[in-house]
Amino acid sequence: QLQLVESGGGLVQPGGSLRLSCAASGFTLDDYAIGWFRQAPGKEREGVSCTSSSGDSTNYADSVKGRFTISKDNAKNTVYLQMNSLKPEDTAVYYCAVDSGCWYPMRYWGQGTQVTVSS
Repeated sequence: QLQLVESGGGLVQPGGSLRLSCAASGFTLDDYAIGWFRQAPGKEREGVSCTSSSGDSTNYADSVKGRFTISKDNAKNTVYLQMNSLKPEDTAVYYCAVDSGCWYPMRYWGQGTQVTVSS
């Protein structure tokens, strides 16, 4: 029953912005920690951001600090990743994931959405 579906990826120019969405079903997202991860071709999966269920702990990878923001809408059972000032090195498949805490690997994963940043 538990499902996570990412959307919002696409092709964007360097310096542009995208907002990714992760819609949850089969459970209440507010009860879980939520993370965003990404994986570029030939590279290891990388943690991008994670927020605890209580919201009292939020972290970002150094490479995205000041550019990306994680948020959630409990009424819509959806988590977002706002990505600004995008760089070519941000190109990857982005995944959302949930678990009881912000650790890796997290328990439940979506299928991912492609983000491509190129001139």
